Amino acid sequence: MSLLEMVYEAGVVGDGGAGFPTHKKLSGRFDTVIVNAAECEPLLASDRCVMRNYAAMVAEALSDIQRETGASRVVVGTKTKYEREIAALRSAFAEAGIDFEIFGLSGFYPAGDEQIMIYEITGRTVPPGGIPLALGIVVLNVTTVLDIWRALRGIPVTEKFVTVTGEVKHPVILKVPVGTRVTECVAAAGGTTVDPWMLIKGGPMMGRHFDMKEAESQTIGKADGGLIVLSSDHALPTFSRKPLKRMINEAKSACIQCSYCTELCPRYLIGHKIRPHRVMRSIATGTNQNDLADAMLCCECGICELFSCPMQLSPRRINMHVKSILRSSGAKLENQSIYPEQTHVRDYRRIAQKRFIARLELGKYDHHIDDVGEYEPETVSIPLKHGVGRPSEPVVSVGDVVNRGDVVASVPFADVGCVIHASIGGVITCTDGCIGIARKEGART
Repeated sequence: MSLLEMVYEAGVVGDGGAGFPTHKKLSGRFDTVIVNAAECEPLLASDRCVMRNYAAMVAEALSDIQRETGASRVVVGTKTKYEREIAALRSAFAEAGIDFEIFGLSGFYPAGDEQIMIYEITGRTVPPGGIPLALGIVVLNVTTVLDIWRALRGIPVTEKFVTVTGEVKHPVILKVPVGTRVTECVAAAGGTTVDPWMLIKGGPMMGRHFDMKEAESQTIGKADGGLIVLSSDHALPTFSRKPLKRMINEAKSACIQCSYCTELCPRYLIGHKIRPHRVMRSIATGTNQNDLADAMLCCECGICELFSCPMQLSPRRINMHVKSILRSSGAKLENQSIYPEQTHVRDYRRIAQKRFIARLELGKYDHHIDDVGEYEPETVSIPLKHGVGRPSEPVVSVGDVVNRGDVVASVPFADVGCVIHASIGGVITCTDGCIGIARKEGART
């Protein structure tokens, strides 16, 4: 069986957030492999845990990938301040007799954005509307590389490392089965320290916000790496609850066209023609509708609305709104030209992550998390979709008994999607919208 087939059979997807099926990503032609180990979002630490504790497996997997694909260059991009993690990787590379590069990034946001990392390491810009393969590059999250190591040894993706932090008693990195309820993860971190509380699934910048009731129905998917608990009256959840109609009215009445949202946009600064201030102007005035197409280039990092805008407006969510309208009308993002004249000021417009954390009033949660724990739930509810692509089709029925690692849902190899495996052993309780499993005595866990 080939590397691609083994990765597909194991159900590996990108752990960095989008959840793109890894067998599809590795099927292109590339000569450079970049490992994203920069932990893009503030407060999250799951990837650092992998680097510290599984460096030898990461090294071995990268050797396998290089041998199977013929890539001439392998680079690990991580932050220079991750000294322990870098030391672990260097030691593992030396022991394996390999000489992969480690590229140190300064502590700015969003250093872990795929296209920003490519620019930092290679000095080249992925064409707007294009993908890294256009430059002969593939980018893999470091935890995805660990999943590939397991896949090549017949071990499917059934568990996730999740950072649980914020207003919890014991911030921790938990290893949990895929499909574990997020409220159980919070309880495993000692429970909350505030009431009422809300939860961010993902990082504080790009994660999804849920109130206490909504959080009860949420479970951990293959691409989920963080849970952040905040007080319901914290500035972030308060800002996130702003209705779309209000955001548009504020754009009409309060946008001063200072262009800070554009001048500090990371994608603009690598040569993309994205100008959020023009999108805001178009929304506010109803004119220059051609400028709305800029929204299609937005990576939704949040700098524009959570750092740049002096009027506390919402360029990111306006962009997201415009993108959804354009996509529903059939618009597609075509490859565009690069504007290198915009890149000469990048070094002066990087935003230090420490400043960002302070601006978001998250400083009290910005601490290194060394504690690593495991939690085994009695039931799981595994989503049928884990990021980009189509949902998987169940191959089991209610009442079936499954062992951990058994295939419970699948998609054809040619499709964009992933195979799903039982993350605990037990009896199937649901196949409608998710795969529900309850532990059963005698099932292998």
